[in-house]
Amino acid sequence: MRGDAMVISNTEEIPGRRIRELHGLVSGSTVRAKHIGRDIMAGLKNLVGGELKGYTELLQEARQEALERMLEQARSTGANAVVNVRFQTSSVAQGAAELFAYGTAVTVE
Repeated sequence: MRGDAMVISNTEEIPGRRIRELHGLVSGSTVRAKHIGRDIMAGLKNLVGGELKGYTELLQEARQEALERMLEQARSTGANAVVNVRFQTSSVAQGAAELFAYGTAVTVE
């Protein structure tokens, strides 16, 4: 592995690597609110159909931020990998949602 490159996997193991140490659960989250401009465009798109690109971008940014926060926590434990990574969303208020990333921090060889 190179420098501080973090291995991320949605499986319980990483093929070709042996888990040497378990560091425990790590997580990261972000709460995002809808944007009125995106809501207007989404309403128009609902009439004609198609991808809601504003929301796609918003969710991609939220996933990336939650993932980076999870990885930061994993690095602070001394881990060099996170296995069994999952994402979850939940509504926290009208027009706002949390995106939550979690997994198990490990050291692999």
